[in-house]
Amino acid sequence: MTELIQLLIYGVVLGGIITLGAIGVSFVFSILRFAHFAHGDLMTVGAYLALAFVVGFGVPVWYALPFAILGGVLIAVLIDTVLYRRLRRTAPVILLISSVGVALVLRSLVQLIWGPATAVYQTGITPPIRFGDLRIRPDHLYIVAGTVLLVMLLHLFLQRTKTGKSMRAMADDPDLARISGIDIDRVIIWTWVISATLAVSAGIFLGMDTRLQPTMGWHLLLAIFAAAIVGGIGRPYGAIAGGMLVGIASELSTMVLSPSYKPAVAFALMVVALIIRPTGIAGGTLFAERR
Repeated sequence: MTELIQLLIYGVVLGGIITLGAIGVSFVFSILRFAHFAHGDLMTVGAYLALAFVVGFGVPVWYALPFAILGGVLIAVLIDTVLYRRLRRTAPVILLISSVGVALVLRSLVQLIWGPATAVYQTGITPPIRFGDLRIRPDHLYIVAGTVLLVMLLHLFLQRTKTGKSMRAMADDPDLARISGIDIDRVIIWTWVISATLAVSAGIFLGMDTRLQPTMGWHLLLAIFAAAIVGGIGRPYGAIAGGMLVGIASELSTMVLSPSYKPAVAFALMVVALIIRPTGIAGGTLFAERR
């Protein structure tokens, strides 16, 4: 029983990281209508930007978080301005392939600047907090608290602000949003701001939970897309449920499978969701339109 609860705790931590990534992917898909395969590598860039601040200024990673987010947002907006904007009127598959190229470029830049070796934000051993036989790392508490805070702020942004309501309208019906006078370019910029903020935060949390390596975001991309599809592709709120489901299922699977099969568990959940409920838990926008 103790092992089960311990794995559930690990699953919530991993699910929180996947959730942040899946929400970003869903945002881009729902508004820009393409699968952004560079999202995982944007997470990696954000994690390494935070590492640069931690190493350069000798500050805890939490102090580096806002600067890394700012850097990640600028990079995402720059990529959209230089590349994606020019391809926006082409078929979505062109944007998808372009995002694969962007992913390769970002990963190569990380390897060129920081090298292929693994890195950590903090050296030394931090003793876990003990609750009987359960052990909880302080970093895990920070990751879960940070994830909950970001999701709550996002919810308030979408529900209470004019820009958030414009983004929801754009996601539901882009043609109606355009003729209603919504500033499409402004919505797209905010889409990248939110997506990059969540991606950088997820990358930093992943670096705190494990180690930093140039392929860390790429390796998590399958789980992120699985969570987005299970939750309902293009549905940010569904991505929350999908992320937690994939994270917890991946950790619980280690009771009977090798940990190296975690990506396979995410893939299996995605396949099952596509067979049983293609629209996902919350119902996907594009799939719903096609019915």
